[in-house]
Amino acid sequence: MTEANTVIASASVIPVKVIKTLHVSYQIPDPLPWAQLAGPLAAAEDALARLDERLAKSPISDGFVARTHFTDACASLWLEGELVHLEDLVLHDAGMDIRSPTHELTRAHAVLRTRRRIAAAKPDWALSVSGLASLRGRGGQGDREAGSDDRKEGAHDGGGANDAEATLDGENLDQPLVMIETDPRLAAAFAAVDAAIAKSDRTLAGETTRRPERDPLVYDLDWDEDARIEDWQRIVDRTRTLPPALAAAITADAWDRVEPLQHMPWLGRLLASAVLRARGKTRWHLSCLHAGLKTIPRERRRSSDPASRLLTQFEAMTAAADAGLKDHDRWLNQR
Repeated sequence: MTEANTVIASASVIPVKVIKTLHVSYQIPDPLPWAQLAGPLAAAEDALARLDERLAKSPISDGFVARTHFTDACASLWLEGELVHLEDLVLHDAGMDIRSPTHELTRAHAVLRTRRRIAAAKPDWALSVSGLASLRGRGGQGDREAGSDDRKEGAHDGGGANDAEATLDGENLDQPLVMIETDPRLAAAFAAVDAAIAKSDRTLAGETTRRPERDPLVYDLDWDEDARIEDWQRIVDRTRTLPPALAAAITADAWDRVEPLQHMPWLGRLLASAVLRARGKTRWHLSCLHAGLKTIPRERRRSSDPASRLLTQFEAMTAAADAGLKDHDRWLNQR
């Protein structure tokens, strides 16, 4: 045993060099193969416009949008090889689970909440710096400054009412002060409220707490998300002069290739839907690209040819819009 320990102690430690991961840069095809893209692009634009026009005058547009949020969230997990039942997601969203929610169900619910946030916000919010930071789970400085300005405006607006109340209360200032006994539990509750208000004021003032260190077992510490996000945003900026459907297709494809976030591959397709909404192509709904991609074989979704991947995105938009038209007409007839 002693001899074995001696041999182990004499062994030199081999240094391990960690190679920093390099992300794949994305290049928009130049020139674009218009002869190959023109037909599917026109079909996608036409299908999206027809569905949006139908929803603009539909009496069930709100219900249609609410239901498609659920179906697209389930489809996003299907594309990753996971199965989430629509009924389970509905019950989980209502807080009426019949069993402990699975990891896949919680992820689908995260997609559902994100879709709702994008659909409820302004059309260009999700693509803004503050919107993207919020969707990533990081509070933006712009949001804090806006909140601080709103609070200041509210204080100015309510100044007259406070002065009036002070005047009414001032009529009894000449009376002797009386000590009022307070419940210690009530005092502790007020102290907790004061502490929460002070913490909110510090947050609104820009004092952010340090983010906790990420677990290397779950996250790649060399994965520079901020740099990847900047690269992706530069690509999106270059699509401003392109047709809306083509810009959305490039947005989704670039997210899949650059992979800005380690554990949110589905966010790129939601942002592509936000591009369609921001460009005015879908004013009344958020396109269900996940549901449309379910109709495309995996080999085509993962093609190495950029033009083929763009064609896949166009076909997904067309399939999602056509399915939406059929579902809308069926639900309208069942009223």
